[in-house]
Amino acid sequence: MDFATYSAAFFGGFRSAWLSVFAYVLFGTYVGIGALAYDFNFSLTWVTLSTLVVWAGPAQVILISTLGGGAQLIEVAVAVGLSGVRLLPMVVSLMPLLRGPQTKSYQLLLPAHFTAVSMWVESMRLAPLMPVERRIPFCNGIAFGYMTSAMIATVIGYYLAAQLPDLLTAALLFLTPMSFLVSIARNSSMLVDRLALVLGLVLGPVLAYRNIELDVMWAGIAAGTIAYVAHRIRESLR
Repeated sequence: MDFATYSAAFFGGFRSAWLSVFAYVLFGTYVGIGALAYDFNFSLTWVTLSTLVVWAGPAQVILISTLGGGAQLIEVAVAVGLSGVRLLPMVVSLMPLLRGPQTKSYQLLLPAHFTAVSMWVESMRLAPLMPVERRIPFCNGIAFGYMTSAMIATVIGYYLAAQLPDLLTAALLFLTPMSFLVSIARNSSMLVDRLALVLGLVLGPVLAYRNIELDVMWAGIAAGTIAYVAHRIRESLR
């Protein structure tokens, strides 16, 4: 692909990112993440690098709060790693859509790294509408658009932290899970997906109320496992 074609597809994706509500949801969320990092005495360089490397709001909140709270590194690594596992099915479903007959494996590394719920939702919606050779730069453009929003917001949140009320910081952090919840609920077409979602919504608050450590992680594992087992039993009875 020549440079002009690649650039046109890339900036088309970048433009689509900023036309999506996710860019502004991420902006609000990462203002909260920047403020959270400031409250835990992390440097601006550290938090911006973690935004780039982790690229998952919930995992980044876990990283900042657990490290800031004095947790052991192995506990932090396990919690962040398991939080990121939820993105693996999205990578597995998106990569075949981007791979063409001439695609090299290394060309998929960048979109694989930047696959998050926001990028995945928009890529799965828009990428099938264009020629396969333009899909990788288009999805990279979407990811770069969202990353730009997040990085700018992280810096703003970090410097506004002293002026932001705690309640507002918490509300900003709540934007991303709520937007993801609405998107997942809208896209859940199978019974197993809906069951896992409902069980997670029930178990999460229960574990949080009981002060169980890593409540979100355990709620996700339990809800997903129960839903999968129920799905397998249902299939075997057919």
